Amino acid sequence: MQNNTRILKLACYTTNVTMSAVANLSPVLFLTFRTLYGISYSLLGTLVLVVFSTQLIVDLIFSFFSHKFNIEKTVKATPLIAAVGLIFYAVWPYIFPNQIYLGLLIGTVIFASSAGLAEVLISPVIAAIPSKDPDREMSKLHSVYAWGVVGVVIVSTVYIMFAGGKNWQYLPLIFALIPIASFALFLKSKVPEMETPERVSGALKQLKSKKLWLCVAAIFLGGASECTMAQWSSGYIERSLGIDKFWGDIFGVAMFGAMLGLGRTLYAKFGKSVSKILLIGAVGALVCYITAAVSNIALVGLIACAFTGFCTSMLWPGSLIIVQEYFPKAGVFVFAMMAAGGDFGASVGPQLVGIITDAVAQSPSMISFAQSLALSPDQLGMKLGMLVGALFPLIAIFVYLYIHKSSHKNKQTS
Repeated sequence: MQNNTRILKLACYTTNVTMSAVANLSPVLFLTFRTLYGISYSLLGTLVLVVFSTQLIVDLIFSFFSHKFNIEKTVKATPLIAAVGLIFYAVWPYIFPNQIYLGLLIGTVIFASSAGLAEVLISPVIAAIPSKDPDREMSKLHSVYAWGVVGVVIVSTVYIMFAGGKNWQYLPLIFALIPIASFALFLKSKVPEMETPERVSGALKQLKSKKLWLCVAAIFLGGASECTMAQWSSGYIERSLGIDKFWGDIFGVAMFGAMLGLGRTLYAKFGKSVSKILLIGAVGALVCYITAAVSNIALVGLIACAFTGFCTSMLWPGSLIIVQEYFPKAGVFVFAMMAAGGDFGASVGPQLVGIITDAVAQSPSMISFAQSLALSPDQLGMKLGMLVGALFPLIAIFVYLYIHKSSHKNKQTS
């Protein structure tokens, strides 16, 4: 039994590392694709949007139809789907050199589907494993994702620097080894049973719970607060602070991921009172966003970007811990709804910053205003985008304050 638990946890951890690769592979290859194939920035940005949109669709399907699936077989197939997507992503350009973007798009849909399944299923698997400290186990699972981001960004950036962009196809093939290992580990382990609604009407009944929607709002705001900076930190450092892309990726994305991992690792070891941690994290994230927006000092901007990772580190997993407290027997449906909320926030936040940045760069009045501040339109647009991004942790403060007060009240009455 103990050996099965150890192998099962390792399979879940490596699956989360695969999610890190899936989420960050295309962004670190943007410049390579632009240089080699002349793919437009809008089409490159669409690849990231497709990742989160596909995950969101999978989340919603599982929210209402999880009872139609064999959960154990689906869990075990999840990393295999990711491996197929990564291999497809790498091999297509060799087979169809005139339709490269189509292959990138199809490969993205395939491995993003796996990421959606992982979001819905891996957290409830960990939650279903008996543990003395379930909160810390959930935090540990999500810390693995964050450290995976650090590894993926550093390996990718260093690989492209030494091997050259023309050899980029080997990178997704290397990352495909991780989900293959996960698949092998799942085959050697027994997945615990998890509750699913017996029919769609059962899922609809659970939607009437105000506590569920409160938790969905919490993870939506947490996902937006985290992923907006995660997706834009490299671009912000490069455009707004004038730092080279290589160092922008290392000190932007990788440092953000390291701080994200540090926060989750610390909670996994010493954490308690997650509702209080959520509130403090949202306040800290708000300060970081505003600092990044108004500061013209490169070092201060870098610190603000990195420390945002630390402040937002528990907003996503912390919301999952809260939903477990509200729903002790939370099954696949509840986790699917939470995944959908988080993915929606992860899609809306970065997209909103992009819209603001583009709007500023195309507005004659804003261009003139930027010149009066001795800034380029891109720099002003990015700073205003960061200010808009600050709305997510600002609103989150009120949601987490309500959760903290209600949690404190429940502990006093129990």
